Amino acid sequence: MLLLDLSVPGRRGYALPKLDVEAIPVADLIPESFLRESDLELPELTEPEVVRYFTQLSRKNHGVDVGFYPLGSCTMKYNPRVNEDIAALPGFSRIHPRQPESTVQGALQLMYELDCFLAEAAGLAKTSLQPAAGAHGELTGLLIIKAYHKFKGEAEQRREIIIPDSAHGTNPASAQMAGFIAREIPSDPRGGVDVEALKAAVGPQTAGLMLTNPNTLGLFDENIEKIAEIIHDAGGLLYYDGANANAILGIVRPGDSGFDIVHFNLHKTFSTPHGGGGPGSGPIVVSKELVDFLPDPIVEHTDGKYHLARPKHSIGPVKAFYGNFAVMVKAYAYIRHLGAAGLKAVSENAVLNANYVMNQLKNDYHLPYDRLCMHEFVLSGKWQKEQGVSTLDIAKRLLDYGVHAPTIYFPLIVEEAIMVEPTETESKATLDAFVAAMKSIAEEAKTDPDKLKAAPTKTPVKRLDETKAARNPVLKYKRP
Repeated sequence: MLLLDLSVPGRRGYALPKLDVEAIPVADLIPESFLRESDLELPELTEPEVVRYFTQLSRKNHGVDVGFYPLGSCTMKYNPRVNEDIAALPGFSRIHPRQPESTVQGALQLMYELDCFLAEAAGLAKTSLQPAAGAHGELTGLLIIKAYHKFKGEAEQRREIIIPDSAHGTNPASAQMAGFIAREIPSDPRGGVDVEALKAAVGPQTAGLMLTNPNTLGLFDENIEKIAEIIHDAGGLLYYDGANANAILGIVRPGDSGFDIVHFNLHKTFSTPHGGGGPGSGPIVVSKELVDFLPDPIVEHTDGKYHLARPKHSIGPVKAFYGNFAVMVKAYAYIRHLGAAGLKAVSENAVLNANYVMNQLKNDYHLPYDRLCMHEFVLSGKWQKEQGVSTLDIAKRLLDYGVHAPTIYFPLIVEEAIMVEPTETESKATLDAFVAAMKSIAEEAKTDPDKLKAAPTKTPVKRLDETKAARNPVLKYKRP
């Protein structure tokens, strides 16, 4: 039921007081062609009715505050509420980007120190906090790669970005947006980059390689140093997609592995809740050779003062002002609270949880790459498919167990893929309950497959015709 269905003429939640000044006629303010011929049809309800309606609606949504949310490659983990409180402090929330630098030294100090923290975690030289999301960080990094090759006089020939077939879908899209040609290379039998295929792909046309490590299979590439050598010998640069950085904090620094550019997702790895369309933040960190190409401005510290500066060969601003500042505050608080040892423990526990669940389920679901995983792993529903049950059916049935479905049918190189990421914030009891649910579903696929095909049955909205919903979306409510 929608708000308009509950509307009763004459009900009000709040009414503005009458004007005590002479009102300017509407016709003098708004052209006649823009004026409505009839009143806007809005629901007429009391304030309690509106509050109760939206509160009840919110209870029908699933989120990490309600239950387990093992959405692979997205790090849907619980984030400390204290960081939200810190970001809301007046000194952070009530400042304006147009203020003189002398009046926002605290904010600039926070940005400068966060820059240093992220650079240390990446093993690189300098950070831009401007990008508003991971894909935005990808685009920014690729524009820096383009600017670097242009500076060297090689932009016209270096047009290709090499991307593994296990990459995130945003990687080839970002490459295209930056004006590059995306060239795909296959994975090897171990789930890493096929080194021989990489050797065959590189050449004077190579601008760089985009790589997620661990990749979307949840596997750390065993040949990363060799891969970096191949790209660098060809004159290209190595870009690190930080979507899976929750697995490596304090353990491996991408810069030490040969990467030239790294992006981090503050909204996945460093405490801002992920999902719902934002806000996000995808800072990039670069090697000392690329610092001069960073977006304008960056924060510097000289003579005891923090100030904004333009890098010498900057690609220019990539976002209004300096980025999503409140997200930076949360990340800063998270890092300061945990410290280096705490960040390392985050990754260790994420990896431990993923390997625990993987080994509990590998006899019930096909495991295409049976080796140590990092923060996530990918199962296959191909055994269940033989019973007439699809991975989609499995995902829908999980909703009846109060668990958000994992990522399914991705990465594309795994048949009937089920990508699971437990994160570090879940207890063993929660993981055991998830394992029990998955085992139960595997058994149901053998004994009662129709139950899975009808799922979910316990949710407010039952199974939808997803093809029809995608092709014929109803975006506007019309009263009967």
